[in-house]
Amino acid sequence: MSIITISRGSYSRGKEVAEKLAQRLGYGCVSRDILLEASDEFNIPEIKLVRALHDAPQVIERFNNGKKRFVSFIRSSLLQHVKKDNIVYHGLAGHYFLGNIPGILKVRINADINDRVSEEMKREDISHDRALYILKKDDDERRKWGLQLYGTDTWDSRLYDVVLNIKTITVDDAIDILVNLVKKPAFQTTLESMEVINDLALASSVEAALVKIAPTVQVTCNSGTVYIARDKESGSPGNELAAVIKEVAMGTDGVREVVFQFNPAQEQNHHVNPFHNIG
Repeated sequence: MSIITISRGSYSRGKEVAEKLAQRLGYGCVSRDILLEASDEFNIPEIKLVRALHDAPQVIERFNNGKKRFVSFIRSSLLQHVKKDNIVYHGLAGHYFLGNIPGILKVRINADINDRVSEEMKREDISHDRALYILKKDDDERRKWGLQLYGTDTWDSRLYDVVLNIKTITVDDAIDILVNLVKKPAFQTTLESMEVINDLALASSVEAALVKIAPTVQVTCNSGTVYIARDKESGSPGNELAAVIKEVAMGTDGVREVVFQFNPAQEQNHHVNPFHNIG
């Protein structure tokens, strides 16, 4: 029982590796599902969300706190899938969203740029120069998102347990390597790692539910108890909004108790309430 995340660039064969690996292991394979769910939440076409991942995020930023809402919902959706265990995920930022969870095998798939260009030329019926430009732009934008959201470069090998280059080794070679690697004790799901995942999933679900009304609060969870902390820069919500936050959080499946890690009654007079215009 294991969870595997695969980071990849366009036309790097990473999608093929992920799908064949999942089939070989008998695992679920998740990628586009996450964007479809986010698309439903934002009520905008999936293709616009895809482009927003690679270009300046004008689409997402049309919404109030759009980036925070988008990231919160993607993380929440992914963690709900990961809770099922035996998953290969090859979509957006799995190595970031799941990076602090023990036992997850984090993989990076790279491919030779000339091979990627040839594939882009064939699929899009475009020139070599045009294909090279598109791929380099795509790579650059993916790296920018990683740097902007998490302060680390997607290409940083320290994010991964293994980096495989598809050229000398084939897709099938990569799958053989990963099948053997995932059997190691270090990458087996344990009761402890599932507890971490369940806590993160519940905290993320609460955060996604709250992000429209209280986007700056910080949410953590421990065995069904949800802890709501204030953002130090934004200050604390007052009693009225705190009551709404508690009601929304308690309405999230799995929440048994909500604990505020600040006192709204005491703090609301000492901070400018950033939520006063939220109905």
